[in-house]
Amino acid sequence: MSALKYWVWLTTRKGLSGPCRHALLEHFGSPEEIYYAEPVDLRQVEGITADQLRDLENKSLDSALAILEECARKDIFLLTMQDALYPQRLKNIYDPPLLLYGKGAMPLFDEEAAVAVVGTRRCTPYGIRTAERFGFEMSKQGGLVVSGLARGIDAAAQGGALRAGALTAAVLGCGVDVVYPMENSRLYEDVASSGVLLTEYPPGTEPNGWHFPARNRILSGLCLATLVVEAPEKSGALITAATALEQGRDVYAVPGQLDAESSVGCNRLIREGAGLATESWDILREYYSRYPHKLHPDGEKLPPLPKRSDVFYSERKNKPKAAPSGLPVINVRRNAEGLTDDQIKVLKILDDKVPMLTDDIAIQANVPVRRILSAVTMLEIDGFTRQEGLRKFVRTVEVEDTKE
Repeated sequence: MSALKYWVWLTTRKGLSGPCRHALLEHFGSPEEIYYAEPVDLRQVEGITADQLRDLENKSLDSALAILEECARKDIFLLTMQDALYPQRLKNIYDPPLLLYGKGAMPLFDEEAAVAVVGTRRCTPYGIRTAERFGFEMSKQGGLVVSGLARGIDAAAQGGALRAGALTAAVLGCGVDVVYPMENSRLYEDVASSGVLLTEYPPGTEPNGWHFPARNRILSGLCLATLVVEAPEKSGALITAATALEQGRDVYAVPGQLDAESSVGCNRLIREGAGLATESWDILREYYSRYPHKLHPDGEKLPPLPKRSDVFYSERKNKPKAAPSGLPVINVRRNAEGLTDDQIKVLKILDDKVPMLTDDIAIQANVPVRRILSAVTMLEIDGFTRQEGLRKFVRTVEVEDTKE
């Protein structure tokens, strides 16, 4: 506990970039040494700026101790980059997280044939069935399914893994104690009890748009390969695939109909050289020689996929009704989608035809631009807004503000 407070202190210095933290750690050897270093010694670190030096002058440990107390209260473990359990596979990527927060049982990732299964949140029934089948069969064949716990493809894959009775892992873009999206609350509990939830963000951290691209490097970095099940042309899953390639990891994609918008991204990945996957062994066979004691190629003998439960993921029980415009309707008064106040303000201001600049939205909403950027990013991820040019957005849903 005494050493952990310095790790938390270092990783919560908001003025320090990831590479700066790594440079400090390489120079001094430990966060405690960084904490007690004199300014003259800190200036010896290559590339450190005056602003970063000022950030390091804040020696208060109150916030770090409060975070550790919260972790103890909520049964959250912490894993530093210097711990034996920290995956070597993750250490090898660019800007690995210095500190991971986790809930559940941490697997030995370096001894697992781990595969990240990702895809669009706005998936089709075909995408859901395929992701669930891959999650189930991959787990039955000895692979470890890792995903982001997002609605849609991520949730379907992890649901399949859980139905196989297997360990699974999720990497979050928020605090490990924050359930996002709320519709996956049962899945969140299942993963925490039958696997592990991981994040680099302290408890209580809410999801922000910029967290998810940063999260993707961890998601792909923990795995040998990334599988994209279904993705349109502009999808966050393609960012994860690109990150995996930058890390020297394998990328696979599931082919889709040539005229299906939801499969444009996958078909393009295959055209550009990604592995084509129609069954889980297409991926796992590449790692069989490394993990013969774990993997087994008995695909034909797998039991049929169990029937999905009534909580499944992107197929909501109460789908949004359609407005006369043809757009789906969401009621911000009932707020079943769990939108933030900023997101609701944005939706009320945006038009469904005329694009609007984020700066103008910020003025009308009386909210800082940085918060508007975060709100529109999350809304775009959920399919409620669409970008039309540089920092211009339109609304893709009709907004109701009634009790009924």
